[in-house]
Amino acid sequence: MNAKPPGRNRARIARRLQKSVGDLTTAALTRMERDMPWFRDLSAEDRSWIGLIVQAGINAFVTWYRDQGPDSPITAEVFGAAPRALTGVVSLHQTVEMVRLSIEVVEENVADAVGEEDAPSVREAIVRYAREVAFATAEVYAKAAEMRGAWDARLEALVVDSVLRAEADETVRSRASALGWEAKGDVTVVLGRVPVTASSGQGRESVIDEVRRSARQVGLDALCAVQGDRLVVVLGGVENPDKAGATVVQHFGEGPVVVGPVVPDLVHANISARAAIAGLRAAPGWPSAPRPVTSDDLLPERALAGDGHARRQLVTDIYTPLVAAGSSILDTVATFLEQGGSLEATSRAMFIHANTVRYRLRRAAEITGLAATDPRHAYTYRLALTLGRLTAPDPTGSRSL
Repeated sequence: MNAKPPGRNRARIARRLQKSVGDLTTAALTRMERDMPWFRDLSAEDRSWIGLIVQAGINAFVTWYRDQGPDSPITAEVFGAAPRALTGVVSLHQTVEMVRLSIEVVEENVADAVGEEDAPSVREAIVRYAREVAFATAEVYAKAAEMRGAWDARLEALVVDSVLRAEADETVRSRASALGWEAKGDVTVVLGRVPVTASSGQGRESVIDEVRRSARQVGLDALCAVQGDRLVVVLGGVENPDKAGATVVQHFGEGPVVVGPVVPDLVHANISARAAIAGLRAAPGWPSAPRPVTSDDLLPERALAGDGHARRQLVTDIYTPLVAAGSSILDTVATFLEQGGSLEATSRAMFIHANTVRYRLRRAAEITGLAATDPRHAYTYRLALTLGRLTAPDPTGSRSL
């Protein structure tokens, strides 16, 4: 290995290198144009900009060689701000490729720049400089990715918060799109407790990543946020809310997980979120509820917990359709419930055949989606009929709670 030149000789060699910076830069750009297809695809402005970066990199090497010497430490500042700018134009792989090619060009032309006698010393310095610059470049890209990830997390939390606050608009939709939200298909909101493993910031990021991964596997978009002890997941591209909720339920902590109703898009997701929040609040009233459970299945508990939307939905979705179907259907359902779910007792009380009772109950199930013979559905019927009866008509003849 050649002895390292003293400082005075190093300064002399550096001056000769400095005079060749322009030629070395031109040679490097010519090689890029020839050997790198992606470089040729860049705009003239970007190629010119990268030329300035290459020139700055060669200048930085000359300065380092002159002032610090091959044994001096190299930090990310040696390469200047160039890699930070490059992160927005080319990938890390392309940047490393560009650095490698630039170093090769300098090595190939160093003898012409400084002479054969001094060339080995410069080549030795180039090897170390190239290695350190590669590490510095990777560090800059890693920091840029970390900052971008932190920014995305803040933006995602902002979007989810806007949905919960009923402030979603086209701006929120645009922000969601920047996060990868494709806005295809219906949307639902899923709520539950944060798992114990997500008590720290890193744990929360891990849980959110797992939710996104599970959603992507079944073709769903996902926006996630942790709000206090609550994990909020907004799912897009939903066809079946039960299946959508089942896709991510394993990522929630202990306790109920509530799936809001399906809405047409992100702008209307606050409707689903409102129902899911009310459902999560009322879920302790049904300890044996499935996990996940839809907010519609929790209508009785929500109504008893003071949710006016749930009370109105029970009346409009159950009581009012039964009234519209005719008094015989409504009366049969009411009598069946009063008789403890007995067909024979209902038949005797109404002076009709048991088959007529069966037929009317079947018609009620077709109208409401609830089977009076099911204990849970019977409970929902009781509350809906009670609320309907308590609804006083207004002057227009309609009913309101």
